Amino acid sequence: MRDGKPVTSIDVAKLAGVSQSAVSRAFTPSAAVSDKTRAKIMEAAKALKYRPNAIARTLSTNRSRIIGMVLSQLDNLFYPTVVDKLSRALQQHGFHLMLFFAEGRDVDNALTQLLAYQLDGVVLASTTLSSRLAKECVNANIPVVMFNRNADGAQASSVTSNNREGGRIAGAFLIENGHKRIAYIAGREDSSTNRDREAGLTAALAAADLTIYRRAVGNYEREDAAAAARAIFTGKKLPDAVVVASDHMAFAVIDTLRFELGKTIPGDVSVVSFDNVPQAAWPAYELTTIMQSVDAMVSATTNLLLDQINAREIVSSDVVVGCKLVVRKSARLLPVKKVALKP
Repeated sequence: MRDGKPVTSIDVAKLAGVSQSAVSRAFTPSAAVSDKTRAKIMEAAKALKYRPNAIARTLSTNRSRIIGMVLSQLDNLFYPTVVDKLSRALQQHGFHLMLFFAEGRDVDNALTQLLAYQLDGVVLASTTLSSRLAKECVNANIPVVMFNRNADGAQASSVTSNNREGGRIAGAFLIENGHKRIAYIAGREDSSTNRDREAGLTAALAAADLTIYRRAVGNYEREDAAAAARAIFTGKKLPDAVVVASDHMAFAVIDTLRFELGKTIPGDVSVVSFDNVPQAAWPAYELTTIMQSVDAMVSATTNLLLDQINAREIVSSDVVVGCKLVVRKSARLLPVKKVALKP
């Protein structure tokens, strides 16, 4: 307070001998202002005990500088890493991430929550709501990026890994290492990510005159994945490998195979999955997996959002990020043939 009134950016500008817009830029990450001017402003702000008012800035600029991210859950270990990296990337540009959790398929309720916060942009990572909710956000003139899933005609932008290629790589790797009875545990049936991963796996098997040996659905849920493993590994002539649509499910599959069904990994069965979350490298799993480049996906998402926000124009752009195989000990490898060198 100063003279009984709240200190404003105008007071700071007068004391620092700069314009009010310079004060605003000084408190906006990545905004253009010289080091000398910023230092003068910060000194004046400290002397006056000034704190910028984000709500007032929203009213004056008609921007909240908040990006909403819609998730179904945080149990899937891939998404805590994404949230962390995306939040940090946006903060570097003066934006903040707000999380929304969508239950079931209640699009109207989710949309009401999003619109209430006057969001500058939305990242949709919810499996169940993505396509329809994206259309509604675009209709409300809110830039949208579908994360880790295809736009599927939603007129929104999307950032995905090359999931089809990832599925092909996983299948080819297992075939090259002598596996013939390759099973698949799917994620959600209506997920574009799962659909593309399975299509790639199917194509790799077809090239070797093979088909998916057994199949079950894990819905990207730990308990469902465990039940899928029990269903697949019953009866005679069991699979010698299983491809799982996410690391999160693969951990449950490995635990079920080992501790309930008495199988050794990779002695009895090889396990390959997708994502390469940090826990995949833990000694308890040492999971062979198709790595999604989270850094590249987050960078693309940030750029797509900021470009649309700055241009004040909704665009539809699809970014596909490459993926690669990370080989660990959950998959059996054929012995390397030694070639004797002639003397």
